[in-house]
Amino acid sequence: MNAVRKPLFAGKPVTPARLADTVSDAIAAALFDGRIAPGEALPAEGEIAREFGVSKPIAREALRQLAAAGLILTQQGKVARAKAMNGEPMERIYGYAARSSLARLREANEMRRVIETGIARLAAERRDPAGLAAMERALRDMVGSIREPAGFTEADILFHLGIALATGNTMIRVQMEGMRSVQREVSELFSTRGNRADADWNATVERHRAIFEAIAAGAPDLAEQKIIAHFEAADIASLEVAGKLEGGDGQR
Repeated sequence: MNAVRKPLFAGKPVTPARLADTVSDAIAAALFDGRIAPGEALPAEGEIAREFGVSKPIAREALRQLAAAGLILTQQGKVARAKAMNGEPMERIYGYAARSSLARLREANEMRRVIETGIARLAAERRDPAGLAAMERALRDMVGSIREPAGFTEADILFHLGIALATGNTMIRVQMEGMRSVQREVSELFSTRGNRADADWNATVERHRAIFEAIAAGAPDLAEQKIIAHFEAADIASLEVAGKLEGGDGQR
């Protein structure tokens, strides 16, 4: 006799008006609370349909919604698998926006300034070792990538991810991952300045070092001051470069 499997999702009662939404919410809850680990296969569509008492097309639509949100991986002829939560979906959206016009890039950069100021404060309060280690590694990579824009940009992105990791907050880490496309766009524009001297590269490193030292010292006010100073010196200069490249009309 086949054993009866315990229901996996324990979802809310399914209402006819939003069948697929209700199913996808319940599956997402199972993903977020660890009942389904990253890389683990989800039940087949038919099994999901039986557990929720819905049709296979409804179960398929729920899985499609989760795949679009980046929570699961679906492939033709294969079972869906859980993905580790990350900022990839937001990164794509922010990237499209930042590349669409100078106006959207300014808005995206303003968003970064507002969000990362608060993240830096929390990082200084929490000081998770994984984040501190990531920031230290990024600083070493920056020093080794002076006059190498591509490597320097990646080190810069790692540093800001380290700030998020230092908070110990998964949702903040995902948000910072989502902003990588904005950071990359700004950093690449900043590096287009043909007259960027070694002193300029080193000053950028030292601004990041000051942020790290404030966070590592557990000084939230100082961390906030240092990251604001960094944005004022670096990112605004990048947007000025973008304006000159585009003739100041705000259009790509």
